[in-house]
Amino acid sequence: MSADTITAPFSDGAAEPYSPPKHPIVGVLGGMGPAATIDLMRRVMEATPASDDVDHIHLIVDQNPKVPSRIDALINRTGPSPREELVRMAKGLEASGATMLAIACNTAHGYADDIAASVGVPLLNMVTLTAEAIAARPEPVRKVGMLASTAVLQLGMFEKAFDAFDIETRYPKRQDEVMRIIRGVKAEGATDKLAADFNALARELVADDIDVLAIACTELSLLVDRMGKDMIIVDALDVLVSTIVTRALEPADK
Repeated sequence: MSADTITAPFSDGAAEPYSPPKHPIVGVLGGMGPAATIDLMRRVMEATPASDDVDHIHLIVDQNPKVPSRIDALINRTGPSPREELVRMAKGLEASGATMLAIACNTAHGYADDIAASVGVPLLNMVTLTAEAIAARPEPVRKVGMLASTAVLQLGMFEKAFDAFDIETRYPKRQDEVMRIIRGVKAEGATDKLAADFNALARELVADDIDVLAIACTELSLLVDRMGKDMIIVDALDVLVSTIVTRALEPADK
């Protein structure tokens, strides 16, 4: 009997062979933060054309809020690296049957290369996917306004991705305010006050001659639905969701 095959007992005492499913399974490294991961799951569900349960996408989610703080490790330099835990999560998801992986946190993509190298299934990289999506917009994009954690800025994650398309990135003059809002969402949730503060900050960045705003923090993604509709916005979480749905619904023989 194959190691991948088990027998399932039935009421008549017979046993029927069971093999792992052949459809795509998306493994999600989550918990960074928990509400952002739940938001990703909701968006995937809502973006999936489905008339019954079986039409939805198979997700395996490791909702792990115990991952060491990316902010403490990368910005404050006061905490342990989350690399080891993220790699452990990725390997666990692959062992559980995931055929592709996604990370529900932009800042954690600072460890994307280590995560991808630790597994034998593809990682859907939210950073590169977002750069590609913005570069593919019908109108020319010269400058992108980045609303992201300071760690994303310091690591130059999006700069490396946008350089391939000759697109310049700009960050708010009040980056400390971005971090205050991110921490506020983690502590209080997506309150109306935080949404208003975020909207004001976004408008300051729009005034700095940018063509598109990129939302590159999954906590900030929780505030996007209350942003001004006159602003051109690309939410990295939406880009990831779109890719998850597209890849997971591809025919098995592709």
